[in-house]
Amino acid sequence: MARSRATPSPATAGTHARDYAAIALAYAKAAAADKRQRKHCKWVRLAAQRHLDDLKRQRTAAWGYRFDPWHANDICDFAEKLPHVEGVWETPTITLEPFQIFILAMVFGWRRRDTGGRRFTSVYEEVARKNAKSTKTAIVSLYCLACEDEPGPQVLTAATTFDQAKKVFHPAKRMVEKTPALQEAFALIPWAKSITCGDNGGYLQPMHSKAKSQDGHNPHLVTMDELHAHSDRGLFDVMNSAFGARRNPLMWIITTAGFNLHGVCYEQRTLATKVLERTVVAEHIFAIIFTLDRAEDYGDDRKLGDDPYDASKWIKANPLIEASRPLRDEVAKRAVEAQASPAAEGEFKTKHLNQWLGAASAWLNVTQWALCADPALTLDDFVGLDCYLGGDLSNVDDLSALVLAAEDSTGRLLIKPWFYVPEARLENQNTSLKQITDLYRSWVAEGALTATQGDFIDHNTIEAQIRELKSRLAIRRVTFDQWNSALAMASRLNQDFDDGGDAFAVQLAKNANNITDPAKELEARVKSGPARLRHDANPVLTWMVGNAVVERRVNGSILPKKETPNSPQKIDGVDAVLNATAPMIVPEADDNLDDVIAGLKAHVKAGF
Repeated sequence: MARSRATPSPATAGTHARDYAAIALAYAKAAAADKRQRKHCKWVRLAAQRHLDDLKRQRTAAWGYRFDPWHANDICDFAEKLPHVEGVWETPTITLEPFQIFILAMVFGWRRRDTGGRRFTSVYEEVARKNAKSTKTAIVSLYCLACEDEPGPQVLTAATTFDQAKKVFHPAKRMVEKTPALQEAFALIPWAKSITCGDNGGYLQPMHSKAKSQDGHNPHLVTMDELHAHSDRGLFDVMNSAFGARRNPLMWIITTAGFNLHGVCYEQRTLATKVLERTVVAEHIFAIIFTLDRAEDYGDDRKLGDDPYDASKWIKANPLIEASRPLRDEVAKRAVEAQASPAAEGEFKTKHLNQWLGAASAWLNVTQWALCADPALTLDDFVGLDCYLGGDLSNVDDLSALVLAAEDSTGRLLIKPWFYVPEARLENQNTSLKQITDLYRSWVAEGALTATQGDFIDHNTIEAQIRELKSRLAIRRVTFDQWNSALAMASRLNQDFDDGGDAFAVQLAKNANNITDPAKELEARVKSGPARLRHDANPVLTWMVGNAVVERRVNGSILPKKETPNSPQKIDGVDAVLNATAPMIVPEADDNLDDVIAGLKAHVKAGF
C-alpha cells in the first residue's frame, strides 16, 4: 500500500485508481436533477446542490475555499485498498458506492485557500441502519490517524457505551490486522483497545460516556456514533471543546434517527437542516440526511409525504439498498412486522427509514389511522345520532381539545375534533419550541387550529362551541378532564342543561380504570380500518395520535400518555377522544340490579 499524504507530491499525483471526484460530481448532478425526489430526499438534494453551487463560487478568488480533486480522490483510493472485515463480499477489498464517494469527497476535497486544511470541521451524517456507517467511519478514522500529516493525532471513536464505541473501533482494528502493507506503510500496531501509529506518534481509541475521565484529550478527529442514543450532552460538549490546539480538527457525527426531540442529536440535526436550507450560513459544517420525505419536503401542494410501506421509497433512507440484497430483505421483513404491530412500526420508521418520531413506543398505528380519514365528514353526518363530547382543557398557554363522537347506523364511530391555542403561544420565541410553534401557525392558517385572544386559553370560546353543538345535535353528555378550568365550565353547563336525570357535563379522572375500556375500543377500531372508524383528517389530531404512547400493565389495563410529562408532543386530542367515547361503551344500568343481587345472595345462602 502506497503511503498517502495530506499534500500531494509529484510522485503521488495521478496515482489514484479511479477519478472519484468525477464520480462525486456525477452523483451530485443526479441528485440535484431528481426534482420529483424519487430516489433522493430533500436533504440529499440540498447537499448535492450546495456542492454544485460552491464549485461556481470557487471561481472567485475572494471566496475562501476551493475543491481539490486530489484530496477527494486520496481518501476514496485509501478506502478501496482496505479489506472487508464483516459479511461475505465478491471482492476482497472495499468498493465504495457513489453516495459514499460523494460524502468522502466533500469532507476531504473541499479545502481552505489560506492553510490548505480541510474546509469542513464538523460533519452531520444521518442514515438508516445497515448502510455501512461503521465501516466508513472506521476508514475515516484510519485515514485521519495516518494520512493527514498531523503530529501526534489523537483519533477518538465516542459513543454512549464501550460496546457501541467498539462498533467503529473493531472494524478499524481488523482492517489493520488484515493489511500488513498498511501496518508497514505507517508503522501501525493494533492493540486490544487502541491502534498506534509509529509514523507520527498518534493513536486511535474508543471513548464512551461512562469512562472515568473524558478530559485531557487533544483530538484530531472525534467520531460520535449514534448520537441519538446520548441521554445528555455531556460527552458531546467535552469532545467538542477539546479541539483548541489542533490545526485541522474534525468532529464527525453519524447517527440514525431517534425519539428524543429535545436531545443534543436533534439539536444538531436541526442545525444541519438550516445549513442545508441556507437559513444558517456555516461554511465549516457538512451535512447530509438520508430519509423519507414529508409532504412539506416536496415544495409543492401535495398533501401526503412518502408512504413508509412503498418499497420504491426505501432507497431514500437506505442508499445502499440497491447494492445489498441482504439490506433489501431486512427492510422488507421489518416493514411486514411494522404493519402488524404499532410497537414495531416505531422501530421500523426510526431505524430503517431514518424518520424521527416523538414517541418511543407508539400506541396507535398512524398509517392505519390515516386510512380511516374522510375529509368530507361534517356535522350533518351527526344529525339524528346520539352524540357525545369529550374535552381536554388547559389552564394556561397549552392546547385545548374538544371532540365530537357518535356511532352511525352501521356501528361505525364518527370523530370530529376542534383545537384551540392562545394567540400568544404562536409568538413564542423559545428556540427549542420553534418547530412546534411553526406547526401551530401552519394549522391556524389552514383552519385546523383556532387561535384565541390573549396569553391564556379562552374557555369562553370552547364553551360557546359546546353550546352551539348542543343546539344543533343530540348531545347526550360532555366529559371533561379533571382540571379546575373544566369544573367551572361543567357547572355552568349543568345549570343550563339539567333535565332532572344524569348530569349533562361530568369530569373523568385519567387513570387506567377509567381509560382502559375506551382506549382498547379505539385501538380495535383503528386496526379494523374505515369500516369501524371515520374521522375528518384533522392534521392536529393525526399528529397527536402519532405522539401517544401507552402503558400496558400486567392486569391488562392500558393508559395512553405522552412519552415524557414535559414533552411538547401533545396528545390532548387523543385524551378528548377517550373522554368522548368513555360514556358510549358503559352498559346501561339495569333497573332490576338490586333484585338480581338479592337473588344471587339467596342462591349462595341456599348452598347453590
